[in-house]
Formats: sequence, structure tokens, C-alpha cells
Amino acid sequence: MTVYFIGAGPGAADLITVRGARVLAASPVCLYAGSLVPRELLAGCPSDARLVDTARLDIDQITAELVRAHEDGHDVARLHSGDPSVFSAVNEQMRRLDEAGVPYEVVPGVPAFAAAAAALKRELTVPTVGQTVILTRIAQRATAMPEGEDLATLGRSGALIVLHLAARYVDRVVGELLPHYGADCPAAVVAMASRPDEIILRGTLESLAEQVKAAGVIRTAVIMVGRTLGAEQFRDSHLYSPERDRHTC
Repeated sequence: MTVYFIGAGPGAADLITVRGARVLAASPVCLYAGSLVPRELLAGCPSDARLVDTARLDIDQITAELVRAHEDGHDVARLHSGDPSVFSAVNEQMRRLDEAGVPYEVVPGVPAFAAAAAALKRELTVPTVGQTVILTRIAQRATAMPEGEDLATLGRSGALIVLHLAARYVDRVVGELLPHYGADCPAAVVAMASRPDEIILRGTLESLAEQVKAAGVIRTAVIMVGRTLGAEQFRDSHLYSPERDRHTC
């Protein structure tokens, strides 16, 4: 049978995709990270589904559960928060499933940065202000960053930077970005995006660390820094311009 890596979205149960919900409802086995995936999403599983919380399992134990379900003739819904293409650790699982000869598919989901932008009511790309978005994180004790992907290097572009898994290290973030973006650069933090306990912080790069600490935000948060967050004066997009030749679309 098939393992389905499903992007569960940023948190709100109704932000899972229609395809994801359909696969979830048809899978006799569901693996999910209890520390990240809201329990409300599990209501979409069959009433007799086998539910496995992977929060305390290592990669080999998770793989064993997936292989076992496959050998028992069951499809598996493997729920991951956000979208599987970004910081989801699905590569390690897919590599092991390839070795075990277990088929799998990926169902995309709403990424955390998209939910954060929606909460801020901001488009991240603004004509004449910024057309590039960098999704990244910072080096931590467990996982180093590849050479050339540190914030000091990425910050030279001046592009909007979206940081995952970095709220605990907000002082480092501010210190490394200040020389490139300036103290007055618009910045924002959205924690628990789309959930009832969502926290939205808006300010400048200079005020960011103080705001994050005062709000007690340490996890499940996205940090954004860039001029597009505060853009008010900009040229309209050419996409809907009355001067555009519609026959070239």
C-alpha cells in the first residue's frame, strides 16, 4: 500500500487541503507529531484508525511503523505540520522507504510562512520594493548551516527574510541582520499562525527582540524581516494594468 506524506497546514484544522483531508479520511493508519499537529485534525481520520504519535519516536521507529502498515496492506497518512517541502524532515523518511521498497506520495499543504503573511494581511512580494523571499533558519547546536547560508551572507541581498525555528535565538537574528537591514527595517513575528492562540507582533528590527521576549514567544513562530512588510507607496502591479495587452496573456 502507499504512505502519504500530508502537509497538515499551519494549525487550523480547516487549512488542510481538500486532497489531504480526503486521503486522511481514507487511511486506516495515521502517524502525526503530537507536539506540532493539532488534535482537531485527527477528527478527520476514520473512527477505527490506528493513531501513532511520533513525538517521542526516532527515525527508525517511525520507519518501522510505516513499513509495518504497508506490509499489513494499509495506506498510511503521515501528517506533517505546514508543507512537506520546507523543514519537514521527510527526506530521511523517503530515503528509508525507498530502501524498503515502500511506495509513497506527497500531498502539499499550506506553509507556515503563508499563514503568517495572511495573519499580517501582507503580500510578501511588492512591485518596485521587493520581489524575493528567502526561507531559512539559523545554525543550532544540532544542525549546522551550509557554508554561505548564514544570515550575514543572506542579509546582503536585502530581500525579505523569513526565519523558521529561530524565535529562541532572536538576539542572534537581530544582531546579524542589523548591519544589512538597518534598525528601522519593518519586522514581524507570527506565532501559532491560524490557531486560536495566534500571536502577532509588528515593529522594527531594532524592537523585535524585546517584543518577542515580552510576549514569551519561543517556538512555533515565523520571523519576517524586510521592507515589503511596511511598503505603502509602490507602483501597481503590471498584472492588472489597463495598459497591458490582454491578447498576450
